[in-house]
Amino acid sequence: MGNTLKIGVTGGIGAGKSVVCTIFNQLGIPIYDADSRAKWLIANHPILIQEIKTTFGEEAYIGKELNRRYLAEKVFVSKDNIHKMNSLVHPKVGEDAKNWFEENKGKYPYIIKEAALLYEAGSYKELDKVIVVTAPLEVRIARIQIRDPQRSKEEILGIIAKQMREDEKVKLADFVIYNDGEQMLIPQVLRLHTQILTLHT
Repeated sequence: MGNTLKIGVTGGIGAGKSVVCTIFNQLGIPIYDADSRAKWLIANHPILIQEIKTTFGEEAYIGKELNRRYLAEKVFVSKDNIHKMNSLVHPKVGEDAKNWFEENKGKYPYIIKEAALLYEAGSYKELDKVIVVTAPLEVRIARIQIRDPQRSKEEILGIIAKQMREDEKVKLADFVIYNDGEQMLIPQVLRLHTQILTLHT
């Protein structure tokens, strides 16, 4: 099969990364969902669990269960604490992704890592190409409100403010998918799929 390309898919909250990855997956491309894996590792990785307890207190877990409310209250109070949490989680996700890439290497022309903080975490440097999924701010807010009705608009804007600006991500991207509700997604993904296959040697 030759060299398997490592492709990243990123974009701000509500841009539609997961929908795009679902389409790629339907084309037979495996997806590593970094955000889901991070949640799994936080709940199951013994070293990471110990590091979180040491950093944020034993109350971060009740028995073997993650104390989500306590941790959220501890972490999201400051950028410094968010940075501390990310510095514990990102290396473990990086390690986990590396193992996943190794397992799938040579089986597919390319594989995808989906992550919200691909640029922020610096993990884009390990990838061959990055796709940024973008959508206008109001469209993103409306999508998040449908998906997470418990979140207020202020809370959503707060999350968006903590992420890298969408236009900055687009500038850094190798490819851009516009998920604005006007341009159809499937033809864009199919075009990209064909383009990436031509890069594969």
